[in-house]
Amino acid sequence: MTRVDYYNDPNAPKANSIAVAVSVFIQDDQGQILMIKRTDNNLYSIPGGQLELGETLSETAVREVREETGFECEIVGVVGLYSDPKHVIAYDDGEVRQEFSICFRAKKLGGVARTSSESSEVAWLKRQELDQVNIHPSILKRIEDSLNPNSDVAFT
Repeated sequence: MTRVDYYNDPNAPKANSIAVAVSVFIQDDQGQILMIKRTDNNLYSIPGGQLELGETLSETAVREVREETGFECEIVGVVGLYSDPKHVIAYDDGEVRQEFSICFRAKKLGGVARTSSESSEVAWLKRQELDQVNIHPSILKRIEDSLNPNSDVAFT
């Protein structure tokens, strides 16, 4: 399935659904950020995905990191809650979703980097390297919120 992310676009289609999703911010000991290149839109992103029935939010976050990157992690905090109605995601099946995403902070416990059907690349990037890859503004905001040590839980 492919998707197109719209942000502050007056020509974006109207949302017809909403789903609970998570994203996960992880830094290594050198301050590099765990990123994936998504297969559905070819954009770089922090790992994440949709809550499945029977899961807690933190279980979803751990599962998505494992599935998309090969790494095991432990959730250590909440970065923010993101539900901006100006950010909609159009899928090729006709769904247009207003995303509702909880961004968690986690620490890596182990594992080996590997791609999946959802990730064509797994990379540890320095903050300054993010300017050289294509990242959606909504994900960049989560990263910036994550990097702000004086910030409370963000919400939009």
